[in-house]
Amino acid sequence: MKSHTLALSLDLIARAHPTPVPDDPTALALQPDYVLEQGLDRMLAARAEPALPLWVFGYGSLIWQPEFAVAEQRVATLRGYHRRFCLLQRRFRGSPRRPGLVLALDRGGSCRGVAFRIEGSDARSVLMPVWRREMRGSGYEGRWVLVSTAAGPVPALTFVANRSSDRYTGRLSDAATAEMIATGCGHLGPSASYLFHTVAACAELGIHDRHLWRLQALVAECLREAASPQG
Repeated sequence: MKSHTLALSLDLIARAHPTPVPDDPTALALQPDYVLEQGLDRMLAARAEPALPLWVFGYGSLIWQPEFAVAEQRVATLRGYHRRFCLLQRRFRGSPRRPGLVLALDRGGSCRGVAFRIEGSDARSVLMPVWRREMRGSGYEGRWVLVSTAAGPVPALTFVANRSSDRYTGRLSDAATAEMIATGCGHLGPSASYLFHTVAACAELGIHDRHLWRLQALVAECLREAASPQG
């Protein structure tokens, strides 16, 4: 990492969440593949310039765990949206008893992330794994956006908050957000690990999001307090 030091660490997170959480398939209804396939077909049909290279804009876990082969990546800026922990996780990185939070793009401001150019000529088959991952829980909406890069603007697919979803929290305070991230844990691991990997990946790329950095410090403080004898 460059120029910044994380207050949050994987060791601190592991000490706070030492026990695996079993999966609860009833905690979140997932869309079946045939519905997801129809949605992706509609998304691709709405693409303004299908002859251009296909790009995906990542701002959270896609930065450090993409679901596709990458031909090229560029740090990019999206205007009109900002990243925010505003989607509840009652499964995967949260549970009904310990819900966590994950990032989405919400209206207003701007967001620095990564534009990935996708390898492969069959857009549908290449995109289906990431479309399934992001869309099956009904927390996101696919959106075509224009992002700015050092080499010029590119149109890209991204995933914004579905404000009509019961997972959408709206704007929580930093303290409330940090508390949910610190305590949230599901069968894929703690919500805090998701935050750690996102902040670390952004730092490696020179992306400094003040909101993310404040949250990781608050989450680390919450975890340390919980682990203390008085916690």
